[in-house]
Amino acid sequence: MGMEDMPNPTRMELLKIKDRIALAKKGHKLLKQKRDALILEFFKIIKKSKDIRGQINARMKSAYLSIAVAKAHHSMFDVKALSLANARQMDVDIEVKNVMGVKIPNLTLNIEKREYPMKGYSLSGTSVALEHAVESYEQVLDMALQLAETEIAIKRLIMEIEKTKRRVNSLEFIMLPSLENQMKVITLKLDELERDGFVSLKVIKRKLEREAAQNSN
Repeated sequence: MGMEDMPNPTRMELLKIKDRIALAKKGHKLLKQKRDALILEFFKIIKKSKDIRGQINARMKSAYLSIAVAKAHHSMFDVKALSLANARQMDVDIEVKNVMGVKIPNLTLNIEKREYPMKGYSLSGTSVALEHAVESYEQVLDMALQLAETEIAIKRLIMEIEKTKRRVNSLEFIMLPSLENQMKVITLKLDELERDGFVSLKVIKRKLEREAAQNSN
């Protein structure tokens, strides 16, 4: 810290720096708590993402098997025709939730309900395997949205964790040491001024005593 950056060595300035140190320590503690909470949330979502991936893989295997069985009962043309006949409107509702200051989208899949009988599709004319395949792929699509939600959450949590860590480190290794050094310098300077003032008073007192003694003579 250069001389031009040296704070005024006054009691008032010392109190101000002590207040800033107390505030910085409080902020440092809160930021560390936030960082730790974000890290816990990060690992929780990582586990959720892993679980969803496992569910998707299992459901996809089941869907592939159902399609294979359906092809044994229907021609490829029939399977494609039934697929086109079952085309339905799908929408995704997006809401934003706040997780410790991190905005994460909440994705919800809305699929138009099927109504029977439909043209080219009926329960009696369609194998159970094909029906199972349709349901499986719908579940896979819903899981894919959940997976996308967790992936976005993971990326944003990583960014927030890194930002919070930088702020914690800045307070811990830059701001607080600087303020504590300023407090130390001011305290030493005030002690020095106090000692100088005490010495000056003693000198003045001795001088006055000598003058008084001379006058009495």
